[in-house]
Amino acid sequence: MASDSPDRLDVAATVGEDEDTGAQIAPIVTLTEVAVTTGEEQEDVLLDLKAKLYRFDKDGNQWKERGTGSVKLLKHQGTGKVRLVMRQAKTLKICANHLVVPSIKLQEHAGSDKSCVWHASDFADGELKEELFCIRFGSVENCKKFMEMVEGITESTGDVEEKGSKEVSDAVGQLGTLSVDDTKAEKGSEKDASVAVAKPAEKTETETKAEAPSED
Repeated sequence: MASDSPDRLDVAATVGEDEDTGAQIAPIVTLTEVAVTTGEEQEDVLLDLKAKLYRFDKDGNQWKERGTGSVKLLKHQGTGKVRLVMRQAKTLKICANHLVVPSIKLQEHAGSDKSCVWHASDFADGELKEELFCIRFGSVENCKKFMEMVEGITESTGDVEEKGSKEVSDAVGQLGTLSVDDTKAEKGSEKDASVAVAKPAEKTETETKAEAPSED
């Protein structure tokens, strides 16, 4: 008896694969959709660039790579404060997270015109730590754009803080003047009140006669 040819076997296999059996297989695990929050929902993106971040290790006296990903400058819609946030590309782990304040001074890296360094009080690890960062961009243009944006924010923030301090000082001065005037007014009122108490009431003629001793 002759065996089936390879061509017939292939055709039979193809028919078996294409055949719909009508069976329904229920999923083993049911996945529910979960809303993920990043903490950036109330912030506007001012800048978003790809870069590589380094952190200076004081103990080892060397630069260590912090991560490669997207560095953002985010402005809060309510407070107007701007912070720098950088996450790793694949894991989205936070590499840097700190406010952009007037004390931040960017400097160009001596070894590369695509890099810059700065000090900051960073909160990426869940606690405030003084860090020295170095960030490297893919182009000189992106590095300049980053530096100009950060420097502009620090200058404007410094002007606002200086204006606020002046307004507070002026208000304190006015309060000091008002307190002196109030003290004078209070002293004047107390003086008038003491005079009024010290001045005896005038007696009527009937009261004078009643108080006079009787003559025996």
